[in-house]
Amino acid sequence: MKVLFIGDIVGRPGRAAVAGLLPALIARRGVDFVIANGENSAGGAGITPKTAAEIFSAGVDVITSGDHLWDQKEVMELLANEKRFLRPLNYPTETPGHGSGVYKVRRLKSRARDRVLIGVLNLQGRTFMPPLENPFHAALEAVKRMREETRVIFVDFHAEATSEKIALARMLDGQVSAVAGTHTHVQTADEQIFPGGTAYLSDAGFTGPHESVLGREVAPVIKRFLSGMPQRFEVAANRVLLQGVMVEIDGATGAARKIQRVSEAWNRADSRPEQ
Repeated sequence: MKVLFIGDIVGRPGRAAVAGLLPALIARRGVDFVIANGENSAGGAGITPKTAAEIFSAGVDVITSGDHLWDQKEVMELLANEKRFLRPLNYPTETPGHGSGVYKVRRLKSRARDRVLIGVLNLQGRTFMPPLENPFHAALEAVKRMREETRVIFVDFHAEATSEKIALARMLDGQVSAVAGTHTHVQTADEQIFPGGTAYLSDAGFTGPHESVLGREVAPVIKRFLSGMPQRFEVAANRVLLQGVMVEIDGATGAARKIQRVSEAWNRADSRPEQ
């Protein structure tokens, strides 16, 4: 089974890259299931039902999120009605929405495709991040529950500190298929498969304009650092890339067989102002 995880989708350029590149990527690479972090898809901050619909229609099966979850008020509709949209599991139990899910893998070229399941788990770190419940405890409980349905489990750990990401992945080695980090928007080169069979990458990068500061126009960010004064950080437009990671997984055991970073250029990005 081949699972593609797409790093944080930033604004209209990121959505355009997913729409323009993903269908061909699925066909060319034989992708069976697609997960994408969409927490920055609406104007570079937050997500709405409209931007989620664009992402799903391009071929994404599940959308994860992170600390920008609440930036758009329309997210409440997604949390209430869309099981394919996940928020970090380690929010308090009273928080609406779901932090994990088990889904059918329908693209497999097999008669048994409707019986093949994949679990997706979304967690948020606590180091240099808004305070949430302990993601380590939440992960152990969720993985134990999900393994009753499937051995194939993919984790999006939305966190700032690399040490926190590695530690969680090491703790889950042999219990999940892959742990991919998001949030820092800088694709790392530390992809590996741990001894127990868990694939790991500290950060999947981001999908959007890379002639930028993490997806934003350069000048206002520099001005903020020079002056300390608030600035409006608009989404940039140029050198748009789709970034992420591809993991090949043994569907029977859940062990990762191969992990490979993905970074593809989108040369016809829609650079119109955000709507």
